[in-house]
Amino acid sequence: MRVFSGAFLFVLLMEVVAAQQSGSTPDSQKAFPGKFVEIASASGIRFNYLSSHTPKHYLPETMGAGVALFDYDNDGRLDIFLVNGAPLQDPTSKGSIPQKSGPNYWNRLYHQKPDGTFEDVTEKAGLQGVGYGMGVAVGDYDNDGYEDLYVTAYGGNKLYHNNGDGTFTDVTEKAGVAGSGWSTSAAWVDLDDDGLLDLVVLRYLQWDFDDIWCGEHKEGYRAYCHPDVFQPISPQVYHNDGNGHFAEVSQKIGLSKPGKGLGIALADYDRDGHIDLFVANDSMVEFLYHNRGDGTFEEVGLLSEVAVDGDGRTYAGMGVDFADYNNDGFPDLIITDLANQRYALYLNSHDSTFSYASFISGVARATMTHSGWGVRFLDYDNDGWKDLLIAQGHDLDTVELSYPNLHYREPMLLLRNTGKEFVDVSAASGAVFSQPWLSRGMAIGDIDNDGRLDAVVTTNDGPVHILHNETPTQNHWLLVKLVGHKSNRDAIGAEVKLVTAKGQQFATVSTAGSYLSSSDKRVHFGLGSEPPVQSIEIRWPSGIQQTLKNVHADQFLTVDEPLPAAAQK
Repeated sequence: MRVFSGAFLFVLLMEVVAAQQSGSTPDSQKAFPGKFVEIASASGIRFNYLSSHTPKHYLPETMGAGVALFDYDNDGRLDIFLVNGAPLQDPTSKGSIPQKSGPNYWNRLYHQKPDGTFEDVTEKAGLQGVGYGMGVAVGDYDNDGYEDLYVTAYGGNKLYHNNGDGTFTDVTEKAGVAGSGWSTSAAWVDLDDDGLLDLVVLRYLQWDFDDIWCGEHKEGYRAYCHPDVFQPISPQVYHNDGNGHFAEVSQKIGLSKPGKGLGIALADYDRDGHIDLFVANDSMVEFLYHNRGDGTFEEVGLLSEVAVDGDGRTYAGMGVDFADYNNDGFPDLIITDLANQRYALYLNSHDSTFSYASFISGVARATMTHSGWGVRFLDYDNDGWKDLLIAQGHDLDTVELSYPNLHYREPMLLLRNTGKEFVDVSAASGAVFSQPWLSRGMAIGDIDNDGRLDAVVTTNDGPVHILHNETPTQNHWLLVKLVGHKSNRDAIGAEVKLVTAKGQQFATVSTAGSYLSSSDKRVHFGLGSEPPVQSIEIRWPSGIQQTLKNVHADQFLTVDEPLPAAAQK
């Protein structure tokens, strides 16, 4: 995660100066700010992620943790699941696994009540958890209409089946998905179009509790080790057999390339009708897995020009999102990394390649001195353009000793998409953007069902934050929930094209993306001042094409996958 190369010091210096001199103009901040208000405590949520920092600087201390926004009881209101850590004491033997020692370390499930506040239902649900938690992925793997949870950890993962009555059952052993090693982000996705969600689980690197000293050998300067000290490791991929059991198939289907995976996102980047995967790797080349359409994949990051940055250098890939930010019908990529590296924005070139767009888009200027984790494209002001919300904070608690211009704790970052570039409007978008946090995971969803997207952000060794979107706008919106029947019930992997008089927008149904987190599966569209939706075209994972005409704006629209003969309405 930590790379500070001296080879390009002049370039870095020039970019820092440019960032300080240009930044966001006062006019742009006054004209187009958002408004986000922190409401976690007021909503009844009091949660602290405990990373158990130690003097030995064990690497897992820097990482967590994940958050999920999902409706586990189908009452139409989003609930919140939070992953927690465990005590990190010196192990008595190599290979021992940290375990939760009490309620302070439990994972937590918060149920949203009709009045918009939350109640802790962890014990009733049976989701206290075990081990040193990392991430969470949401998906209805058995197509019973209730969202299930997969929780990753250092030393063993857990699959919790949603029983539909407010409780969950640990079915990890039966399902065969415990995994091994240090798991991070995971994604539910139908890899072979059989109507069942499969599971892709990233692993970070080959690590154990060996006492390795990294950083300067003087008091106060001991640091967390660079990822280069450790070897990469393959992800674990589980094919859903349809009977509550999964088979590990990573080598069989070509998803076994060793990496240092932290973030995963999915989209059909070449529009060939098959869902593809992007893996954000830490301090090595990034991976783009192209779906061959026969249930197998090939890694094409270098060929597609997304493996390195515009200077041909690797970077500390952490969070990722895969979405069409310029409304041209092809999904683009954003990957967060550490300060002095610039967040990586890749523009889809429509020919199975991408161009590095961090400079021309304004992203490089806005992020040069920042370190980012959770990231999502979202249209916070409903103007029809996807903006960027980014959770920030360095991983090195010693960074300010070595680099006084950088910061360990950082505020969130909000970049507005003008249709031509991204403009930093953070300073004018609420007090939450002036508060330095050690942010990590982030999930996006419309928590209060008002048509404006909100965010839940976790912090390392700190509280969870709910960013309530109160942006004043007269713009219209549409929130679409797809229900698969021949496809997987969550419709993960479906593509949605929306057309208004103003133009077109595209979205992919997914709960994956960001960092260690899982977002609302409903697809959100900002419609600007043009409320009539001329058409919605849906390409379901099954291949069924469906078109809806003349859809009203400002509503929650549920669309069921039709039989082939009924696809046109």
